[in-house]
Amino acid sequence: MSNSQSAIFDIRTKMMHALSGLIGQDCVLCGVDCHDGLLCAECAAELPRLPALQLCPQCAAPSPAGAVCGRCLSHPPHYERTIAAWHYAYPADRLLQSFKYGARLALAGLCADHIADAGALHADAFRPDPVRIDLLVALPLHPRRLRERGFNQAVEIARPLARRLGLRLDSLSLTRVRNTAAQADLPHPARIKNVRGAFACERNLSGLRIAVVDDVMTTGATLDEAARALKRAGAAHVENWVAARTVDLRR
Repeated sequence: MSNSQSAIFDIRTKMMHALSGLIGQDCVLCGVDCHDGLLCAECAAELPRLPALQLCPQCAAPSPAGAVCGRCLSHPPHYERTIAAWHYAYPADRLLQSFKYGARLALAGLCADHIADAGALHADAFRPDPVRIDLLVALPLHPRRLRERGFNQAVEIARPLARRLGLRLDSLSLTRVRNTAAQADLPHPARIKNVRGAFACERNLSGLRIAVVDDVMTTGATLDEAARALKRAGAAHVENWVAARTVDLRR
């Protein structure tokens, strides 16, 4: 995307944020009056937070005692770590669908706050001296998809997250060069093939430690392919920071 196109989308996004702010302060999930917040206390308490100590630190799938899971050991992804705030289940799924498909952009800040809180929890659980992140990268949409939706949900989350954590945000260097089919419609092996070569990065990232921001992580195939492109550009370390992860907590 060119700088002029980016500026147009920034203006459009700011207008959508302003319009979202004019909508009444009812809970976005249940509709009761919650004054200045986006969620009432009851709905906020129901958000399905993921238990850091029971997840694989690399892909955030369930793993006993927080050990690296078998899949990551046998088929190591290109990313080193995943931080996810919620399990993609009710009511987090409804919240994210309202954000992504209903253009409730005010929810981006809520997602950012919960990702930051989850990162602090994971650091306490696994790393007393966590890896320093040099740069936030928002997972890009293909230009055609971006024109259809009008905003990139990953960018909307990454902006307040960068401000809260005092990190630089790069929303231009990683680009989506293939307009792939929706991952949700495909089985896992097909998802890997579907996103192969979908991303490119022209910027020199030599030695940088990068966190890729997105709304939902399912199998991780898309984020793995993004990490591959970042590693080819020289990144030394890549993490996923997502609002929600689809996991089977019964395992």
